[in-house]
Amino acid sequence: MNRRQFAKAITAGVAALGFNPQVFSFHSVRPQVAITIDDFGLDEVSKAEAEARNAKVLSVLHQHKIKAAGFVCGRRVDNENGKMILQAWDAENHLIANHTYSHWYFHRRSVEEFSQDILRCEALIKDYKNFTKRFRFPMLKEGDTVERRDGLRAFLKSQGYQQGYVTIDASDWYVDQRLRERLKQNPQADVIGYKNFYLSHIWDRASFYDQLAKKVLKRQVKHTLLIHHNVLNARFLSEMLAMFKQKGWQLIDAEEAFADPLFAVEPNNLPAGEGIIWALAKATGKFDKLLRYPAEDSEYEKPLMDKLGL
Repeated sequence: MNRRQFAKAITAGVAALGFNPQVFSFHSVRPQVAITIDDFGLDEVSKAEAEARNAKVLSVLHQHKIKAAGFVCGRRVDNENGKMILQAWDAENHLIANHTYSHWYFHRRSVEEFSQDILRCEALIKDYKNFTKRFRFPMLKEGDTVERRDGLRAFLKSQGYQQGYVTIDASDWYVDQRLRERLKQNPQADVIGYKNFYLSHIWDRASFYDQLAKKVLKRQVKHTLLIHHNVLNARFLSEMLAMFKQKGWQLIDAEEAFADPLFAVEPNNLPAGEGIIWALAKATGKFDKLLRYPAEDSEYEKPLMDKLGL
């Protein structure tokens, strides 16, 4: 196959996935990643702890000169702590986006009740100046039937929402759970093992999804990393961002990442969901040996952490 034939084959493959080939460049570029933070689970801690944790996260983002996107679970911010935290995020000009009110598992809900739950969250966050109509499904589960998947997609479009897809999924929430258990047993415990495991885990997942994107799309995408607003990231977010820089990646604003045409694609999978790179790889039917389901979960990290005594 000559160079012209190769380029034509790549263009046809990209078009088959629903992309406009003209917006793609196949030149190698420096990997880029934006930070997206889910849930804002500070409703079960004191005001002082919530404020301190949030201030630490915002300080790290400021130091690295990036603007993140916060995907807000409404029930977790429907209180004084939540208002205080969102006001601080808004003042720092980070995006504020919708992650439903109740954090339901969509596969167990009707399109109508799930839609109303999205609107319930919107009512809490719509007046912040950095509110953006981006939506992310809880647990990245976008529907197990055509009715749910297509019904919710139609609802989101009718309300002016765009997808807040994840390109790099991970299980920081599980590492955080184990870290908090250790600190509950001993607040002075040495936690360097948790830091090292976390950084290794994030780098492993980032490398995997970056390489998968190149296999599927034949280009470098603008990545969105999914993490959570938790103890783990209050402690180790700075080291994680420094790691990306040290590895040669560029940190970018979430708004810039979401401008990538990748985030307008709707994979034709059932069950729908997981990260967008995973979903597009699954849709081709060519990468099943590389893919697991669910894409990320505690079951993959538990034996590793158990072995390390974490």
